[in-house]
Amino acid sequence: MCEKKEPALEALFLELEEIGKKLEAGDVSLEESFQLYQQGMELLKSSDEIIDTIEKKILVLDESRNTHEF
Repeated sequence: MCEKKEPALEALFLELEEIGKKLEAGDVSLEESFQLYQQGMELLKSSDEIIDTIEKKILVLDESRNTHEF
């Protein structure tokens, strides 16, 4: 069974932080700013998907024992 390897959530957050630093520095062109913004939005989407998956796994584990709020 071959699982698709997802990037670690921490690695995505570090990439987002680096993009933020580049944008805050103000020494990037407008075109590069748009590219960095787009890259950041894609990283956020990936992060959201990973967090959703983790929450669903936790809920499934809880349902197998006793159901309680997450």
